[in-house]
Amino acid sequence: MVRTYLLLAWTWLRASAQYPVSLTMMIVGSFAVNALDVAAIWVIFRHTETLAGFRLAEVMFLYGTSHMAFALADMLFGNVDRLSAHIRAGSFDVMLIRPAGAFVQMATDRFSVHRLGRLAQSAVVLGLALPRLETGWERAWMIPVMIVCGVVIFASIFTLGGTLQFLLTDAPEVANAFTYGGNTLTQYPLSVYGDQLARTVTFIVPLAFVNWQPALYVLDRPDPLGLPYWLRFAAPLAALLLALAAAAAWRAGIRRYRSTGS
Repeated sequence: MVRTYLLLAWTWLRASAQYPVSLTMMIVGSFAVNALDVAAIWVIFRHTETLAGFRLAEVMFLYGTSHMAFALADMLFGNVDRLSAHIRAGSFDVMLIRPAGAFVQMATDRFSVHRLGRLAQSAVVLGLALPRLETGWERAWMIPVMIVCGVVIFASIFTLGGTLQFLLTDAPEVANAFTYGGNTLTQYPLSVYGDQLARTVTFIVPLAFVNWQPALYVLDRPDPLGLPYWLRFAAPLAALLLALAAAAAWRAGIRRYRSTGS
């Protein structure tokens, strides 16, 4: 599966590389557009020293880790949420008869590196935030773990959103509330949103494990909501359970799919 993914992605990359100026402009444009989110955070801290008790560097750390995980998941698997367009066009039927997994074909469809702009922007923000954190580097091992788990969580949500489109052709808007909306939500301390929402994204839709719970460990901070300490290390478990649920849902969707007849 990995080999097939790489071959298909490389094929699309070679195609997009035929237009280097357009590709470069899209990367730069993506970097600039996503920089507006950082500008919004900067404006907030022009009027206050802390946000829910978190300093600028700490919020930028939350932003950088969330945005990097989302950028990687979007680049690698974000095309899955375009399933309804393929179903309506009849092109998904073609994918099912090819000697490659439908999920891999969906994930690599029109694969392009133009999303590298978002990834580069998040890397710059994270690189600027890390040296300004007042925490011991013995906790830094959690940072790559939280980013990997965040990629899995966002990729699983993309997959669940794609699976929903087997039933609802207008489901991309619903899925975007949890993917793009989830990315925006996790850029800020969850304590900003109140206890009820924070518990929802911890125990129902596990967005809190993208960066919030692991970040509390990295920053050596108590949980403002009083949740158990062990949740800070539960991101791999949350990512695994959500990935298994997404895989099961995708297989169920494929089994129940009926061709458009086109």
